Parts: sequence; structure tokens; C-alpha cells
Amino acid sequence: MSVTRIGIVAKRGLSAAAEHLTTLDAWLQTQGVEPVYETDTALLAPSTAGRRRLTREDLPSSVDLIAVLGGDGTLLAMAARIAQSGRDVPILGVNFGSLGFLTEIRIDEIYTALQAVFDGTATFDVRKMLRAEASRDGARFDTRVLLNDVVFTKGALSRMIELSVWVDGGFVTRVKADGLIIASATGSTAYNLAAGGPIVHPSADALVLTPIAPHTLTNRPVVIPGAAAVEVRAHVADGDDVFVTYDGQSGYPIKQGDVVRVVTATERIRLVKAQSRSYFELLREKLKWGER
Repeated sequence: MSVTRIGIVAKRGLSAAAEHLTTLDAWLQTQGVEPVYETDTALLAPSTAGRRRLTREDLPSSVDLIAVLGGDGTLLAMAARIAQSGRDVPILGVNFGSLGFLTEIRIDEIYTALQAVFDGTATFDVRKMLRAEASRDGARFDTRVLLNDVVFTKGALSRMIELSVWVDGGFVTRVKADGLIIASATGSTAYNLAAGGPIVHPSADALVLTPIAPHTLTNRPVVIPGAAAVEVRAHVADGDDVFVTYDGQSGYPIKQGDVVRVVTATERIRLVKAQSRSYFELLREKLKWGER
């Protein structure tokens, strides 16, 4: 792929990135690649003064590649914006100290990874995304495209919540729990993993339904085909709050009878792979498999 402009986005307030931004800016100039900074990111490094700046919303439409410096949350937010833009803009995720299953490039690997992209030798992971459509009284009021998961949770003072779940129009179960996660294969290593759900290889065509602290121990996580359509209807008692959140980035309360439909989206996101590590090496590194 030809890269003439690269968007650079850092986690908001990530002062540790300032020195790296300065060095990266100078290196990109030697490569003949124009850095375009997200507005808040530019403020972290005064040395980038005079460079082009754009909002996070506008960045995907103006660059050929986006480098994300931070954690998975920053990458997830950019993935959603890329999907919204309708463009195929790859992401190079650089990890800054957090667990980072998606931001898998280490700081000391950033230049090797970028050079591979510029030379056309980089390998990309193509990740499937989710589309969520929320309806009230039969009318759709919200649509999202996201990478990891759709999560239903109770309010801080609420009792357990009740959700009815259908897959491809067939009734599955009525979940009584603290919440429910609908995760993509990529999202299986996010909230789903913390809630006791299975790890699903990101190339698998699958969705995962995982209850959060279910009332009955027989209500277990289940893996379903990626082509399935999942519908969740909320049963909201008086005085209770039920929220739906998307990739942990945004969300809203839902009301009695609201339906959220989740399917695999047509959009895809491409992630630059770390050349030195396979997916299972990444799992061992992040999850400390085999260590005592």
C-alpha cells in the first residue's frame, strides 16, 4: 500500500508519548511521509507545531494509515470512526503499558513496523466488526458499528436485570444476571474474558454470548455462528436501570421493551501485525500462560 499521509492519535493526556511523538515526527520527515496529528495529540508535543491537525472524526478521511499510541480503548474508538468514514484505513496500534490485546506493537518496534508498511511487506489482521441496531416501539433510534462488544448492564443500585435473547428469530433464553455480553471473536479477549467467557481466535467466524454473574449456574457462555442475528429485549422493572454500551466507549439507558439487534457488520478493520509474534505468542505474553 502507498502511504503519503499518516494520522497520529495518542490517548488523551498521555504525556509519556510526547518524546516519542517528537522522534516519530522527525523520522517520518526523512521518509517523505506527512504526519497529520489528531488535535489533542498535537498538544502533547510542542515540536509538532505547524503540522496539520484534524479531529478524530475527520482524520480517517484524510490519511492512508493511522498510528494509535495508547491502549485498546483508544484503538477501539478510532476503529469505529474509520468504519463510519467508509474508508479502508489500517491501524497500527502501539502499546503504552496497558494489557493491550489490540495495540500489540511495542514502542521499540514502531519504526520496524512502519517501515514494513511503507515497503509493502507488512502483514495485516483483518478483523470483523459488529453492527448494533436499537429499536423502540418498532422504530430504529440508534445504529453503531463497533469492534469488540455490546454489553447490557444494570445500574449501580439496580437488582439483577432480565433480558430475553433470540438467535435468528428463535428464542434462546431469558437471562437473569448482572448483565450480558455479545462479543465478536476479537472482543472475546476483552470484557468477555474477564466475565469467564471463552477466548475465540480472531479469524473464527463466531459470536459469543456471555452472561455476567448469572443468577443460575446453568446459564453459561455460548459460541454461535458469526452469520447469526442476535436480538435482546430488555425487561426493565420500576426503579431499575439497564444500560447498553458499545466497546466500553459510549452507551445509553434502555427502556422496557427496547430491542437491540446485533449482527456481524459488512465493515472490516485492518490491524498491522507485529512481525515478531504470532497470535498465540501474544496470548502467552499478555496472559502469562505457563508462568508460575
